[in-house]
Amino acid sequence: MRAIAAIGALAVAVTACAEPPPANEPGEQSKSDFLACMVTDEGGVDDKSFNETSWNGLLKAYEAGTIAEPKYVEPKSASDYEPNLKNMVRDDCGLIVTVGFNLAEATKASAEANPEEKYAIVDFLYTDPKTFKPTPIDNVKSLVFNTQEAAFLAGYLAAGQSKTGKVATWGGMKIPTVTIFMDGFYDGVQHYNKVKDADVQVLGWDKKSQDGQFVGDFSNSTVAKQLSENLISRGADVVMPVAGPIGESAAVAAKDAGGVSLIWVDTDGYKTLTEYRDLLLTSVVKGMDVAVEETVTATAQGNFSNESFIGTLENEGVSIAPYHAFEDRIDEKLKQEVDELRQQIISGELKVESDAAF
Repeated sequence: MRAIAAIGALAVAVTACAEPPPANEPGEQSKSDFLACMVTDEGGVDDKSFNETSWNGLLKAYEAGTIAEPKYVEPKSASDYEPNLKNMVRDDCGLIVTVGFNLAEATKASAEANPEEKYAIVDFLYTDPKTFKPTPIDNVKSLVFNTQEAAFLAGYLAAGQSKTGKVATWGGMKIPTVTIFMDGFYDGVQHYNKVKDADVQVLGWDKKSQDGQFVGDFSNSTVAKQLSENLISRGADVVMPVAGPIGESAAVAAKDAGGVSLIWVDTDGYKTLTEYRDLLLTSVVKGMDVAVEETVTATAQGNFSNESFIGTLENEGVSIAPYHAFEDRIDEKLKQEVDELRQQIISGELKVESDAAF
């Protein structure tokens, strides 16, 4: 019976595993036999957010010929993380990339049980729970991002663009990789209020109390839409959802309401939310694809390091996207001020802080 159960569990895991779409031109072959694998969070590789961007990093390495055709597995629930990792170890992956805070414990357990295997985890840094000092694992590289820096610019921009004097942000789950965006956005609005002697309000998040509006997961689009509608009904005319794929619910609510613009996160939403391009003021972008591609390339070349990658405005690991449809709808002075703030953050003249920063 145990054997039957094990076979059944393996079958479930295998059905969730998928091969990527062709990345090379017809007839082109990868120059490497190095296998890189990815275990995504529940959003999957087509979530238009952090999973998809991370997966694109492996595809870029494949297109460059530095690795063999990569593979991924998408869990149906959190209980799949451990068996999915076991399957990747069994498949003799040269590097296993896991995506997101929720995979931290399963990644750590797998890495400690398989010290010869190499791992990279997106959006998580292992630290001591008491001192908060980094506690690196020999065979795990953390790929993390100080998104509060770029979100600060987005908050300042939102405050300057708002006609109602109210902007909003809400999150999927209350975890550090979500609240770091919200902290930066909040501080950007407060900075605008300070230099402009204004009183633009932030709905959905209070940095001081670390209290705000959350769905509770990254899958309930119904609750996500309700949150968005409530914030818009309270006067918010710029909304920044930090919620992976269900952030699209905010776009639906904004389009229904009219006169509301959106700030996307993780990726340039203009490239993925094509139906809502005219609503996208900008996006707070994390260079997860760049970090993943650099890590897998180095590992394939025998240069794996567990030293953390920390994305900042200075190293272009984080940024705000072009204004696209809003290029001619944003005052030139406001654009210039955002650019100046970016340089001030890079130079260290202006510090953007968050308890979730690295």
